[in-house]
Amino acid sequence: MNDAAEAIRAGKPVILPTDTVYGLCSSAYSAAPSEKLYKLKGRDLRQPSALLAADIEMLFECLPELRGRAGVIARVLLPGPYTLILPNPARRYRWVTGDNPYTIGVRVPELPDAADRILSHIGCVVATSANLPGGPEPRRIEDIPREILERVAAVVDAGELPGTPSTIIDFTGAEPRVVREGAASAADAIDRVSAALA
Repeated sequence: MNDAAEAIRAGKPVILPTDTVYGLCSSAYSAAPSEKLYKLKGRDLRQPSALLAADIEMLFECLPELRGRAGVIARVLLPGPYTLILPNPARRYRWVTGDNPYTIGVRVPELPDAADRILSHIGCVVATSANLPGGPEPRRIEDIPREILERVAAVVDAGELPGTPSTIIDFTGAEPRVVREGAASAADAIDRVSAALA
């Protein structure tokens, strides 16, 4: 775990377990680590990734503009197996946002203990599934492609994970838009948010 934390601080990509699948993660605080992550995965820089925070308070520290409606949405659904696309008016973390710097995907997962201890020291990371584009979501370390495993600086093994990726919901428009149905019900999430905003 110390190796993983030090690697992230040094700008190197690592494999961390989440509440859904294994993630390919790097430091979120500058562009270069994210560029390494994208290159390793073979991901187009125009595609967004998620900002993954250790806890909800760290998320608000990283994105202080998350108040009002966006802040309520985040507090209702996080932590949990959701990726929320929220407004990013200050265009923070442009190396995470892909083509649209005015929106950002955020996650606060219910992390396995090992990853939780690492992120409690790091704060936020850029995170994407530890697979190649279009490949299966990795629920075990052995599911991660060798070309990724051999080029990361550290791997944290938490055994077999649920294996279904997070549910992605875009809350930046007038109505919520389900981008991907995943580990948790999008309809339930939208109902909970609607009740909280009523």
